[in-house]
Amino acid sequence: MNTPVYLDHNATTPIDASVLEAMLPFLRAQHGNASSRHEMGTVARRAVDRAREQVATAVGARPAQVVFTSGGTEANNLFIKGAAAMLRPQQVVVSAIDHPCVTMPAKDLVRSGWNLRRLAAGHDGVVDLADLDAALCVPTGIVSTMLANNETGVLQPVAAIAERARRVRAWVHSDAVQALGKVPVDFEALGVHGLTLSAHKLRGPKGAGALVLDKRIELKPLLHGGGHESGMRSGTENVPAIVGFGAACELAVARLVAFDQHCRALRDTLDDRLAAAGATVFGRSAARIPNTTYFAFEGIDGETLVIELDRLGFCVASGSACSSKSTEPSATLLAMGVAPELARGSVRVSLGEESSEGEVTAFADAVVATVKRLRQLTAMAV
Repeated sequence: MNTPVYLDHNATTPIDASVLEAMLPFLRAQHGNASSRHEMGTVARRAVDRAREQVATAVGARPAQVVFTSGGTEANNLFIKGAAAMLRPQQVVVSAIDHPCVTMPAKDLVRSGWNLRRLAAGHDGVVDLADLDAALCVPTGIVSTMLANNETGVLQPVAAIAERARRVRAWVHSDAVQALGKVPVDFEALGVHGLTLSAHKLRGPKGAGALVLDKRIELKPLLHGGGHESGMRSGTENVPAIVGFGAACELAVARLVAFDQHCRALRDTLDDRLAAAGATVFGRSAARIPNTTYFAFEGIDGETLVIELDRLGFCVASGSACSSKSTEPSATLLAMGVAPELARGSVRVSLGEESSEGEVTAFADAVVATVKRLRQLTAMAV
């Protein structure tokens, strides 16, 4: 059986060999608990501290600002729910294109007396700053907007959003899970109070994430127990995953320029090929992370196209991995004003550093041929 062509790196990435190598000692001989006082515990604690430095360095923060979590979902919930617990109920603002692990905890705050406001997005997939200005006329406690959209890849004006939100003394958060390792990420330059990261999106292991925090604010922890992570996230540290996270961050920063050049060239080729065949490429007019193409063909169901491409050996997605089982059209595309019929045809391609020109060309050819065949079948059935 031929090895499938993996073009779904925004869902998760293959772990890098050097990252796995860094983790292996802590899966085998050095299996100590990082909170233990003996030698093996000390070795584990030093490894966690080293990883904390690596993660902090990747986003221009200080190690003390990094709180390790089980992943991006937990980090997003920690900020939104943890901030809400420290503030009086007022307005929480999220974008209409944010990931469910931001929008759902924000929606949950309504039960505690908060008002939820969703920001509009333009046809290009960028959050509407004028709508933000209107939203901030109402007393606002929390504002959260992702840095790079997981479906379209479109980059959001987080620094501008943070500047506006801080004027009204709101606490600002950004989910940077899809951005780190693909574009430069600078915590201070973004001006946010909290930044979410995840290891498995940048060739690290699943099960490790982080919330980078402005130490001038205080959050209420989601988990209480032994006081790990300076009291912010109790529970025995997942030392192997944390070590892998640190190694992956260091590797991603070192490879950032090469990743951009490689993936951008392939993505642009794919955009051109698909557009020439009649596809709509979403967010193409905006700044995007360099590895993502999100497209649809009129009259073609996205889930059907994904299944047919999978049979041909290409692994792609019909949207976000977390919502790919849903038959509803993409909420991101609907927020951009895309017609539901076209939104249901959406397919996401996300490239990695191992993706090749031959794979992209073969994929484009397969898409064009499959769309032609599906249209012929539809015509015959009418």
